[in-house]
Amino acid sequence: MSLAYREDIAAADHPLDMLERSVEDNGWPFERAGRDELNLSVAGRWCDHHFSFTWREDLQSLHLSSAFDMRVEATRRQEVANLLVHVNAKLWIGHFDLWPEDGTLIYRHAMIFPEAMASASQCEALLNLAVEACEYYYPAFQFVLWGGKTAQEAIAAAVLECAGEA
Repeated sequence: MSLAYREDIAAADHPLDMLERSVEDNGWPFERAGRDELNLSVAGRWCDHHFSFTWREDLQSLHLSSAFDMRVEATRRQEVANLLVHVNAKLWIGHFDLWPEDGTLIYRHAMIFPEAMASASQCEALLNLAVEACEYYYPAFQFVLWGGKTAQEAIAAAVLECAGEA
């Protein structure tokens, strides 16, 4: 078997099969709820993050979502919406949403893989960027929800933006 042939086989793998191997290598707890769904937990600095990956064959896309373990009460929704505007403007990849039905804060992102040609590194990057975004902005959401701060106060206290060179 030639090396090129092996690469063709790896490129044809189901995107969630590749992601599952990476998750196993990192020792993260996960479960496959079916061929097209994988759920996992990643220990973060502030909390455990629970991610759900779903493959949609008809769209040739991999969707990732992570709901924060916090609910936004009606009295804080406007301030959280103000924070979301700022946070989402800073994100290059993915975005945060607020579900109007139950006040759940959620991070979401999807990637399209034409002909299901995803690589393991692309799947890993999707997860790593999601963990990074959730970890980085979690304290700001806490300040607004549990600390009673405004969006601007939360940004000033929790979102550190570096300027210049070290």
